[in-house]
Amino acid sequence: MNQSQRKLRLNPLLPLLQTRLCHHLHLRTLKRRLAGGGSLRSPKSFKSYAETCASLLRLCSADGRLSALGLALHGHALRSGISSDRSVSSKLLAMYALAGHPADRDVALAERCRPLDLFSRNLMVGCSARSGDLATARLLFDGMLERNAVTWTLMVDGHMKRGSVGEAAGYFERCPYKTVICFTAYISGFVLNGLHLDALVHFRRMLASGLMPNEVTFTCVLKACVGAGEFELGKSVLGLIVKTNFVGHVSVQNSLITLYLRMGDMDVARTVFDQMEERDVVSWTAILDVYAQMGDLKEARRIFEEMPVRNEVSWSTMIARYGQSGEALEAINLFRFMRHDGHRPNVSCLASAISASSDCENLLFGSGIHCHALKVGFETDVFVGSSLTDMYCKCKDVANGRRVFDLIPEKNIVCWNSMVAGYSCNDRIEEAEELFKAMTNRNISSWNAMISGYAENGQFVRALVTFDNLLVSEQQPSQMTFSSVLLACASLCSLDKGKNLHGKIMKLGIQHQVFIGTALVDMYAKCGDIGSARRVFHGMPEKNEVSWSAMIQGLADNGFAEESVTMFEEMKRAAIAPTDPTFLSVLSACSHCGLVDKGLQYFDSMEEIYGISPNTRHYSCIIDLLARAGHLREAEEIITTMPIKPEANSWAALLSACSTFRDEEIGERVAKRLWELEKENTAGYVLLSNIYASCGRWKDVAKVRTHMRRLGKKKVGGCSSIQIRDQFHTFFSWDVKHPKSSKVYHVLELVMSEMTDYKLQHT
Repeated sequence: MNQSQRKLRLNPLLPLLQTRLCHHLHLRTLKRRLAGGGSLRSPKSFKSYAETCASLLRLCSADGRLSALGLALHGHALRSGISSDRSVSSKLLAMYALAGHPADRDVALAERCRPLDLFSRNLMVGCSARSGDLATARLLFDGMLERNAVTWTLMVDGHMKRGSVGEAAGYFERCPYKTVICFTAYISGFVLNGLHLDALVHFRRMLASGLMPNEVTFTCVLKACVGAGEFELGKSVLGLIVKTNFVGHVSVQNSLITLYLRMGDMDVARTVFDQMEERDVVSWTAILDVYAQMGDLKEARRIFEEMPVRNEVSWSTMIARYGQSGEALEAINLFRFMRHDGHRPNVSCLASAISASSDCENLLFGSGIHCHALKVGFETDVFVGSSLTDMYCKCKDVANGRRVFDLIPEKNIVCWNSMVAGYSCNDRIEEAEELFKAMTNRNISSWNAMISGYAENGQFVRALVTFDNLLVSEQQPSQMTFSSVLLACASLCSLDKGKNLHGKIMKLGIQHQVFIGTALVDMYAKCGDIGSARRVFHGMPEKNEVSWSAMIQGLADNGFAEESVTMFEEMKRAAIAPTDPTFLSVLSACSHCGLVDKGLQYFDSMEEIYGISPNTRHYSCIIDLLARAGHLREAEEIITTMPIKPEANSWAALLSACSTFRDEEIGERVAKRLWELEKENTAGYVLLSNIYASCGRWKDVAKVRTHMRRLGKKKVGGCSSIQIRDQFHTFFSWDVKHPKSSKVYHVLELVMSEMTDYKLQHT
């Protein structure tokens, strides 16, 4: 750090050092006067001493906190009798009022030997209004025989800050002293309450009255222009700012930076910043946010490191932007640096840090932030609480997530949605449903949480039923809604329902969105309508790697394996970098059409060309590829030497191939390994039994089946589903649980009887 930067970092300490120096000098003066003892007997000395004490009391109340020195001075004033002095009693009253100690303020008020003057009454009104005690402020105001511009402005400002806009308007309209300060308090109140257009209307009214705005007025008006989206008016206000020579004020320039930022004119915003002769932490934070919003985190970080002074807002901005850009670990590191730097995080910063720990599922760090939130009293804040709920649920600690949820006194819809989604993503769909039914208000995120929860937990019929209920509620589905419902249709092979959804999507005009187009391709492919899948895919104006992967996989699953491989090559020519799922799709296609050399070439290129390390699913595909082609020993060699632990599917694929090619030797070894991995899975037993049966080893078949019965294993029954008039019916082999199973079996017997008769007649 160079000398100029060191001076800049010391600048914020100068006022504190100056204040403490003044305290020290005044204390020395008081001590000298106290040492004089009898010198207070003369009126002149008494007055001088009282003025010194009043000055020191004013310094004690400057930072709005009650200090030990202030309390000591109050005691001394009582003992020495100077508390009866008007200036001393007023300063005592101000000290307790500004520190937010109403009981001590009332004591100081009772000690006064004379009625309150206008200054003291205004002080009482202002402190009551600022603390939110509007009833007391109104009572004091109504009891005042004399009022000035300050009195009326305090009432307007106090009511605006508590959200009582209508009452504030009443005081403003009755105010006989409509000064610049009064107008500014009124305008800033509208901005504070989000009524930006009203703020601009009264700014015009102020100009029409002949009053000239000050720098605070211009700052508020520029904020109103940003909030209302009135950027052209903002440019006109800039002309007035230049004309009245307020363009050099730091607060005005900060507002101009924000205005240009919201207009998207980053270059002008940076020019304003570069031309500032004086900058404060707001200036630096504003320009920092410019680059952060542009996605240029590197430049934003450079500016952040150059900042001479940082506050909670600048730290929070960086932490939030890193989290939103998917760099959760860096957001967590910044939060640690912020705490080490001695800054106290605000609500926004805590929520951003918790979200970052949620994204990387870092329960330890998230719990640490929770402890800090408890210390500073933010745990029950609705934003922090909903973030904590989401974090615990994503880290699989649903119990603590629910505990935080229950502690939030005033839950908003975000809190409810976080808890519903938390139950859903942790396979506790019944509890999610119970909470969903208890919600008094629901938005589209609430419905999405339930629909996606049903779809991800395999309850596809309930996902479709919930979607129908959503339509009845007159809420408009979002892209995420359609994605989950299309997944349900694809899993149920419900082509009619999928086409119906496609029509709704076209009606809403969102069919060209990448997210929706990809979901439609996947749905049509899984429902076997590969022609419609092709049409949707080729009609997409923009495709990403997920879209290509869905089409490649769809072609492979529907028997168009060679076309699938061709499309993969086309994807590479389109300069779309393949991802893990893309390679999974193309390897599956190679496996289906027996392209062993091509599949091995793609597998080798994953790490060599694209830097993608194969995972267990990629190895399963390559093992399946070799096994299907009869290369059983090569497949066994890969599965036993692969650098990661093979999954059960890899062994099952190899065992299935052993059954096909009647390889008893490898089959017995593979079956043993499969049993070790999945003792509850009957697939290994069944496949080995089939291998023995194909080779005529019936004694071994009997041994395997006897062993299965001894272990209590049963072959999983086949399951079929059928859709009749938007209702889905599911059947298992020899199932009698369906309410119409007797009729089903009766029809089945008739069909079997007719088949037998037909066979007898034609033999």
